[in-house]
Amino acid sequence: MQSIEISQALESWYARESGEELSAAIRERLEPVLGLSFGYHILQIGPLASRSLIADSPINHQIYASAATDRTASVFCHGDELPLESDSVDTLVAFHALEFDEHPHGSLREMQRVLRPHGHLVVVGFNPYSLLGASHYAQGLRKASLWSRQRHRPVSLRRLTDWLRLLDCELESAQQLFPVPLAGKGRWRRFVGRVDAWACDHKLPGGSVYIAHAIKQIGGVRRPRSLRVLARESFRGLSVAGSPAPTPRQPRTKNSDLAA
Repeated sequence: MQSIEISQALESWYARESGEELSAAIRERLEPVLGLSFGYHILQIGPLASRSLIADSPINHQIYASAATDRTASVFCHGDELPLESDSVDTLVAFHALEFDEHPHGSLREMQRVLRPHGHLVVVGFNPYSLLGASHYAQGLRKASLWSRQRHRPVSLRRLTDWLRLLDCELESAQQLFPVPLAGKGRWRRFVGRVDAWACDHKLPGGSVYIAHAIKQIGGVRRPRSLRVLARESFRGLSVAGSPAPTPRQPRTKNSDLAA
């Protein structure tokens, strides 16, 4: 299944009534984080570029990056090769970006690179250790399913926390939503809502979706110039909503002037 097919299948999943309710709950939980994040550039990355989680951010320059070339994103790229300067993004939201990526650790490292020091990183993902995760695993036994292991490689919150620690990103908070998957109507749906509110208040594990909020503690390592030139060549002519302000050049030293 190609990137655009994954995007369309995931969008169809979220277009259902339960998916719309889950999407609204995610946006609600993100409001406090986005309300505290300021700067010039905010980036959302993942297969759901058409479903914005950052539209209500006070940051005006909003960039949507996706590997799905369906013209809903402003930047088309793979997660492990972002055509952005190091330390240039103030807030980054990864919406199911890691679990549908062939190289999730490399993509997370790339997110850390483009994020400025003390910038906000938010990762939204399906929790494999939940009732919904078990359902996805069962459905994934069919090769044509969106949840097949060839396409969906869920990253647990524990593994994500370890990766963030290795990348010098400090986990500020982790929330889990809907330990009981959204299903049914009427009384059952209201019961699920009460269970979810109680579980969130008591910070219980096992939610269908987790929201991890981390802050970058150090500056990113700049890629070699040759790689940055290749990235610009690769994305020449693609539709881009805008690019972050370039990193200021370092002043030349006296020795370098003499050498020139």
